[in-house]
Amino acid sequence: MTNTENRAPEWYAGRIACLEEFMLPERSETLRRALAMRTRYMTLLAENTFHPQNAAALIRHCEAFGVQRMHTVEALCPFEPSASVVRGTDRWVDVVRHASTTEALAALRAGGYRIVATTPHREDRTPETFDVGAGPFALVFGTEHAGISDEVVASADEFLRIPMCGMVESLNVSASAAILIYQLAQRVREQVGGWRLSADEHAELLYRWMRTSVADADAILRRRFGDPI
Repeated sequence: MTNTENRAPEWYAGRIACLEEFMLPERSETLRRALAMRTRYMTLLAENTFHPQNAAALIRHCEAFGVQRMHTVEALCPFEPSASVVRGTDRWVDVVRHASTTEALAALRAGGYRIVATTPHREDRTPETFDVGAGPFALVFGTEHAGISDEVVASADEFLRIPMCGMVESLNVSASAAILIYQLAQRVREQVGGWRLSADEHAELLYRWMRTSVADADAILRRRFGDPI
């Protein structure tokens, strides 16, 4: 799809109203309700996730708990979510792909994110003690067997672990991500002001979602406005 960021609010408003004419009210309400809970205050970075099932699970977790954007590093393997597991949820989450860990970390820092590495081997913060109010943060999940890379360890601002009370030392990446994303997203909404999308971000995303949801949306927009976006 064509990039629609940085448009004027009235540009979005007219096209949203147009597309809404071709949607059931229930569908429009579902999109708006989900969008009201979306945040970019927290994000995640998946470093060289090679199992398609895990890649799909990470996207599903983001969608389920309202995290709008995730990042991937694909230096060793492509990030290819299993279609049977992701089940279309990749339509609602923005995935930003990076060729290297260095590139990904630089982009996150430029966006104002703290780098929070998830690992069972560092005594730092738990989901209960992590300070969600200290600023936007990116949770970094390492590759399935080796975990986070040395570069992430060296660059991390903080480390986050899930305490265990059994014989198991750690959980797999999908289970760990589900626990951390759920708990931290809940705490962000309860404790952080300004976690929601800005008005401009809200309008741009609602437009994209409606365009995805309406059959022949581009043709409709072209007839009404003279362009497909």
